[in-house]
Amino acid sequence: MSGERTTASDPYFPDHGDSRYRVHRYELALDYRPGPNRLAGTARLSAIAGRAPLTEFHLNLSEFKVGRILVNGRAPHYTHRGGRLRVRPAKPLSAGAAFTVEVHYAGNPRPVRSPWGGLGWEELTDGALVASQPVGAPSWYPCNDRPADKASYQISVNTPSAYTVVAGGRLLTRTTKASTTTWVYEQSAPTSSYLVGLSIGMYQTVLLGDPGLGGVPQSAHVPAHLLPRFSRDFARQPAMMQLFEELFGPYPFGEYAVVVADEELDVPVEAQGLSLFGANHVDGARGSERLVAHELAHQWFGNSVTIADWRHIWLNEGLAKYAEWLWSERSGGRTAQELASTAHRLLATQPQDLKLADPGRKLMFDDRLYERGGLTVHAIRCALGDGAFFRMLRDWATVHRHGVVTTATFTAHVSRYATEPVDGLLRAWLQQPSLPPLPSPHGAPAIPERPAYPPTNGGSGGLGRASA
Repeated sequence: MSGERTTASDPYFPDHGDSRYRVHRYELALDYRPGPNRLAGTARLSAIAGRAPLTEFHLNLSEFKVGRILVNGRAPHYTHRGGRLRVRPAKPLSAGAAFTVEVHYAGNPRPVRSPWGGLGWEELTDGALVASQPVGAPSWYPCNDRPADKASYQISVNTPSAYTVVAGGRLLTRTTKASTTTWVYEQSAPTSSYLVGLSIGMYQTVLLGDPGLGGVPQSAHVPAHLLPRFSRDFARQPAMMQLFEELFGPYPFGEYAVVVADEELDVPVEAQGLSLFGANHVDGARGSERLVAHELAHQWFGNSVTIADWRHIWLNEGLAKYAEWLWSERSGGRTAQELASTAHRLLATQPQDLKLADPGRKLMFDDRLYERGGLTVHAIRCALGDGAFFRMLRDWATVHRHGVVTTATFTAHVSRYATEPVDGLLRAWLQQPSLPPLPSPHGAPAIPERPAYPPTNGGSGGLGRASA
């Protein structure tokens, strides 16, 4: 892409991201003091210029004080205004050239303002967490803030030793010196900036499931007083993992962690290899179990298979919503057809002004997008029949593992599994605001009509030993 053309990567957020280059690795070294909410950081980015010579490029970073920037070891000219670092290297970068950027910065991190409230770094009563979707990542580190620019990450956090630091990925080292501890995490899988998760708090760490049985390592980081309720509410997560691997293919990352913050959160938040819940999502009665399934499903749909830009957000939310329905169907709850019927009745009473495939920034997190997204996936299931549908779904997650997709990618994929044309059906559900009729199922069910997993009124087991 020519440097003279627009650098905007997303029509919904034109000030975020720069498509003239891509980052393939971030190394973040952070020092955080919870009391004064003080963050000092060094970010090293390894990047590659695009098809045209790069005389300048942009990074997104909130209003920290920038101490120093280096590009390939040399000081560039830069400006930092309005959450954007505009960097002009001392020597233009050749097309396709690899280069490094090092940014030293410090300040008091705070959320990025948005129509949905503050996004990104959130100071808690005792600790902090990051919830960046869609554009909150610059609240705590400099980044090329666009979903399609996926990179590996190493994150080092030094903080007082009383606190536990949790990030998405594998914990490489935990080193204590005097009164502080440095935690180093590695996320080797390609990761979008908004999906880099972090939580700092007073947690007890437990293992979910039986670690001796193999499978995906699953851990939880929970305030001690919430553990009795948590042990029931998340008891069936290992069974969810088993089901989703069966239906969607192998779990796409090395491990999965959940954090329960000791505060209320409006909604849970997915990050790569990590999901964040609030204390209000733990009631001891599995009242939020559908959300446990939803966030886990995002590891396949949204995190591994990532949208090219935010116009396609229904691919994340519709497939995660449908995973809720599949979990309900398999675990002895209501069937997907019953849940689809309920969702359809609800949507029929609401405004018909949502274009699912391009909802616009104002409606991208509207509840109707989630419900209609799930209904669209159900309509595809009804049209294909269960056998072809589940092959399609598994292949979607497998073929595009760690990749970037669009709605057009998905519709072309679906069409390959249909014995009759589905263009009209897909157009009605994705492109037209009016709600199509409720789809009717046909074909033999591929999912047994029996509770193959622990029923809803089962015991509270599922937690392993507490971690040191």
